[in-house]
Amino acid sequence: MKLGKIIALLFSHGLVGFAGFALGIYLLPILIAPPAPTVTEVIQASSNSIYTTEFRKDLQDSDGLHWGEGTVSLNNTSITLMGSLAPGPDYKLYLSPQFVETEADFNRLKSSMLQVGEVKTFEKFVVSLSDEVDLEKYNSVIVWCETFGEFITAGQYR
Repeated sequence: MKLGKIIALLFSHGLVGFAGFALGIYLLPILIAPPAPTVTEVIQASSNSIYTTEFRKDLQDSDGLHWGEGTVSLNNTSITLMGSLAPGPDYKLYLSPQFVETEADFNRLKSSMLQVGEVKTFEKFVVSLSDEVDLEKYNSVIVWCETFGEFITAGQYR
């Protein structure tokens, strides 16, 4: 077999392998995600909302693979999203004392933030809050991908 053909085969097989790996990273969270809460469950959990905000796709570090949109409601027992997020692995929900929309700002302020839970669904979510969470200490809610250190979205609620 000629050297050129071997190189072409290695390149093409490597490219297909890489594409399959990347596609797997993207699709696996979708395949293993639990069922999203129903509209009724989100409405019930968001009753008595103290604050609301919006996740928007047009934030500085949001892009075609890292975004969120919809209405976020906060009360003393839960944070809910009536909307959707770009699928991805290892999403965490944070409360921040400052609004951020970049990875650099998130990393700079992470020590002052409070991680309140995991986001495992991409169409609507309900994240329960512990009794110790004081919403008044913060003004923004952020979705962050821990595994890849990616900013997903944020909303300022006060």
